Amino acid sequence: MNKYKMYGHLEIIKDLYEKATIDLTLSEKVDFINELREYIHINSPFHNEPVDFVRWIANTDVTANDYNPNKVAPPEMELLEVSIMNDGYTQPIVTWPNEDKVEVVDGFHRSRVGKESAIVKERVKGFLPTVIIRKEQSDKNDRIASTIRHNRARGKHQVDAMSEIILELKNRNWKNSRIARELGMDEEEILRLCQVTGLQDIFSDDDFSQSWIASDSISDSFEELTEDIPEGEVEEFRTVNTSDPDRIFHHFEKWECQKAGFYAQKVEGKKADELEQDYADYLSNLDRFREGLEGVTSEWKNSCEHYLTNKAMNRIAWLGQASMCYSTGVPSKYCGGFNRLTPEEQENANLLALEYLNKWFVTNGRPEIDLEEALSIGRQVNIY
Repeated sequence: MNKYKMYGHLEIIKDLYEKATIDLTLSEKVDFINELREYIHINSPFHNEPVDFVRWIANTDVTANDYNPNKVAPPEMELLEVSIMNDGYTQPIVTWPNEDKVEVVDGFHRSRVGKESAIVKERVKGFLPTVIIRKEQSDKNDRIASTIRHNRARGKHQVDAMSEIILELKNRNWKNSRIARELGMDEEEILRLCQVTGLQDIFSDDDFSQSWIASDSISDSFEELTEDIPEGEVEEFRTVNTSDPDRIFHHFEKWECQKAGFYAQKVEGKKADELEQDYADYLSNLDRFREGLEGVTSEWKNSCEHYLTNKAMNRIAWLGQASMCYSTGVPSKYCGGFNRLTPEEQENANLLALEYLNKWFVTNGRPEIDLEEALSIGRQVNIY
C-alpha cells in the first residue's frame, strides 16, 4: 500500500481542496490550483526543472515574442490543431514573465491553437499550459538562444530569420564562438547565415582600405543595439542595403565560394602563420592574382551576384579573398596575410581587384565605380 494513503495524507489534502474550492469561480479555482502546485514545486526535489511546475494562464495573458524564426505552414498548423484536439496538450508553452503577462519563448504555435481553435479553446476553458524559463535565461539574448535551441532540437528554423537573429546577437556583442555554443551551431554555419543579408556584420569591423581581415569583434564606434532603444528607432540600426532594388540575393547553398571552402576554419597540415604567408605571396604575384580574379568573375556567377551587388560591403576585400580561395583553396579566415604586403603591394592588389570588379559590372550592365565606393568607406558604421 502507498505509504501516503496509509497515513491518510492524500485524503486530508483532497478534503481540504474540495472545501477550499467549493464556492470559487473558474478563474479563482485555477489561481488556487496554481498556488498549490507552486508550493509543491518549491519543495520538490525537481524544483530546478521548469516542467516540474505547469501553470495554467489565461490565453489573453500569453503574448508572442518578436524574434522566433520558426514558421509553420497552414497544413502543419492544421495538423498541430488536430494533434492537440485528439491528444490534448502534451507539451507546455515555454514562457518568461513580461510585466503582467508572459511572453512565449517556445510554443508559439501551440499557443495560437489554444487561442484560435474554437474546439481547443473551449476545452481548455480559455487557458494555456505554461512553464517559466529559468531565471538565469531571462535576458533577451538568452531567450533568443533558448528559442533557437528548442527549434533546432525539433529540426525547424528558417534561414532568413535565423540570419537576422544572429546579426542582432552580434550587435549585442556576442562573438561567433558564443553564438555557436549557445545555439548549437558551428562557427562556419554562423558565417554562412550572416551572409544571407550580405557580408555586413562580418565585414563591418575593419577599414578594408588598409586591411582585408574579417574581424569577429564590434568596433568601438559601433553603436550597440540595446533593449532601451525605442521600438520606432530600431530601423535606424538595420542594414542599409536589403531594400536596394539593384541587389541580387542567392541562398548560401548556391554560392560557389561556400562550396569551395571560403568559410572553412582550417586547412589540414598547415598552420595559420603559413596560410597567411601563402595569402601574402599570392596577392603580391599579380599574374596569379589576375588568373584567380578571371576565374571568380567568370565562373562564380551566383557568388558574384550575391556579393558584388551589395553596396554596403567591401567588394574589393571579397574579390581578393574569393580569388585566393578559387586559386589555392585557402579560406578567407587567413586573409590577414594582406597586412604582410608593403603599402605599394596593397595598392596594386586593390587596383587590380577594382579593375575586375568594374569588368564584371560592365559585363552585367552596371555602371563602373571608384575605389572608395568599392571599399565601402564610410558605409560600415551604418550597417547593422
